[in-house]
Amino acid sequence: MSDAVTEATFDELVINSDKPVLVDFWAAWCGPCRAVGPILDTIGSENSDKITVLKLNVDENPNLAMKYQITSIPAMKVFKGGEVVQTVIGAKPKAALEKDLAAFLA
Repeated sequence: MSDAVTEATFDELVINSDKPVLVDFWAAWCGPCRAVGPILDTIGSENSDKITVLKLNVDENPNLAMKYQITSIPAMKVFKGGEVVQTVIGAKPKAALEKDLAAFLA
């Protein structure tokens, strides 16, 4: 399972990271979130040299969910240099997610 990020660790693990970071905004009650979680874990482990995959529970970190305007989950945001450079909304199969993230996995 991907590492969790919280409001306390967000700047250190995401904003200040020297490589792209995919943050999976999710919640325990969200079925599609639970479906896409293992897929993201696999993508993260297969591409750990290129991208970091972290999970952020929106129920436990509402301020970050609000800051990044998370209105539906699962929502995945890729941060690079402290900025959001890509957003993917909704659960998708692995191949579709890899296509969406191709720029960061190349």
